Amino acid sequence: MMEIIDWSLDFGLCTLFENASLLLPDGLKVGVVGLNGCGKSTLFKLITGELFPDGGKIEISRGTQIASVAQEIKDPSKPLLQFVLEADKEITRLEKELARTDLSGEKMAELYDRLNQLGAHAAKARASAILSGLGFENADFDRPLKEFSGGWQVRANLAATLYAPSNCLLLDEPTNHLDLETAAWLENYLAKTDKTVLLISHDRHILNRLCDKIVHVSQNELKLYNGNYDVYERTREAEQEGARLAAAKHERVVAHLQSFVDRFRYKASKAKQAQSRIKMIEKLGEPPAVIKDPEVHFQFPSPTRLTQALITLDETVAGYDDKPVLSHLTLRVEPDDRIALLGANGNGKSTLAKILSHRLLPMGGRMTVAKKIKIAYFSQHQTEELDVDKTPYEQLSDLMHDATETQIRAHLGAFGLNKAKSDTLIGKLSGGEKSRLLLALITRDAPHLLILDEPTNHLDILSRQALLEALNAYEGAVVLITHDLHVIEMACDTLWLVKGGTCQIYRGDLEDYKASLLKKNDKSGSASDKEGSAEARRKNAAQRRAALAPLKKEIRELDKKLEKLHKRKQELEEALVRRYDADNSIELALLGDQISDAEERWLLLNGQCEEIMAEKEEA
Repeated sequence: MMEIIDWSLDFGLCTLFENASLLLPDGLKVGVVGLNGCGKSTLFKLITGELFPDGGKIEISRGTQIASVAQEIKDPSKPLLQFVLEADKEITRLEKELARTDLSGEKMAELYDRLNQLGAHAAKARASAILSGLGFENADFDRPLKEFSGGWQVRANLAATLYAPSNCLLLDEPTNHLDLETAAWLENYLAKTDKTVLLISHDRHILNRLCDKIVHVSQNELKLYNGNYDVYERTREAEQEGARLAAAKHERVVAHLQSFVDRFRYKASKAKQAQSRIKMIEKLGEPPAVIKDPEVHFQFPSPTRLTQALITLDETVAGYDDKPVLSHLTLRVEPDDRIALLGANGNGKSTLAKILSHRLLPMGGRMTVAKKIKIAYFSQHQTEELDVDKTPYEQLSDLMHDATETQIRAHLGAFGLNKAKSDTLIGKLSGGEKSRLLLALITRDAPHLLILDEPTNHLDILSRQALLEALNAYEGAVVLITHDLHVIEMACDTLWLVKGGTCQIYRGDLEDYKASLLKKNDKSGSASDKEGSAEARRKNAAQRRAALAPLKKEIRELDKKLEKLHKRKQELEEALVRRYDADNSIELALLGDQISDAEERWLLLNGQCEEIMAEKEEA
């Protein structure tokens, strides 16, 4: 059990925690969420003792062993496997002692007995399994850590943390440097562990699949919610709506009492009653605080309509320096496609994205592109190419020569960059803000096709949701590479698998793909039975996808229609408050019918989607 009692912590003029308390029983899997800069990572440092609070204390059950991912590697000359094995400090110490030449037979027997109790005989197998799960090859095990890139060194640190003896894991954004395949392995690993897990993450999918509690860090407090992220979100929205209604009620009561006071305060016969109401107003005090979480909105400009296929590949070959990476590419991108690229890192997803975006010329085969097509390409490394000595406004102005200041600022505002952020030097922006700027830059001319390579890496959970909503509202085609399964599930209806030196349409769905990665397929029965059942699953998945695609498309169109209808309804209601107009009144009534019909259709389509997915679960 872990109990935080009245924690307080100030950093200069910034207060991160003030009388914050939290009680966590053992064995829970807890998601830690909150805006960037609210104190999530600081919370972990306080728990591990790396930092100390200004006030309050923490009580942790005796025997609790906490493991967290180190930020750096102290000795990069160590081989990978040795580095992971040394995370078990006791086994490492005992093995070093056993290597001494002056040990008695009795001492050696004692050491061997203790090593056997600790499972030292299986240590290499356990460490190797974790490394393999995180994407390392056997040939990597003897390589020194300094030969690996920064992202792979982060994976090595994560492997050491998972291997180290512990019953409590603190994981801060563990999927940030993982591809979808290794993220799926990690999710499965954590789901099976009986350890307490505290997980800071902006990945809604993993927060939903793993967590039975959510800790929200906000307003210098720690608040515990039951359930996964979706449940937390609904609960918090209900809390905020309740607070808003309570505040509105408080305001109405005070206004009613105040109106009596204002009318009769100086009338002798009513003075006593007026004084009584003044006291009632004082007793009511301040209205309940309404804390509204900040909202983030993105908006991609709508492209002109193209009717033919945007890109057609026919036996295309892609590669570098006359060395093919992908061959036999026979694929089409249609104007309204929503495509997710699957496949492990190194299989060629980014190479395919570069071919589609014209950043790489085909080495062979044919590639046909629609006339007048505009393509936007996003890759995280592009943020490093931004001019850090310019402001977002200046950088976009350089590209939009004929645009007015209002148009430039409006486009930046569509990606959450207000005037203050637009006039801040790019070098001082956060990683998420640079990603938003890059999205604004690449979409300035309303592209027909968005090719996004890991666009969520530096976005918090609110920004990811805003990106998802913007993608669903976008009227062009999307090709997406991301390890965020929630974004794929909600935005994409076609899967392409990049594997074995080529790319083909994947006939299953994400759950089928995850199952294949984790080798969860049924191993019973003969090989022919397995092949038959696998083929049946593929056909069923293809039929489900064919049925779901038009439903999802119509749902997206209804979402856009409802947004416009509600916006017009609000405009009419505000106009009628200012001045009654018969035409506006009639239009408002008709709008209500249109909204009702659209919402009924939306509910019907979602119900049909749920039925199709339920058939999958039964299958």
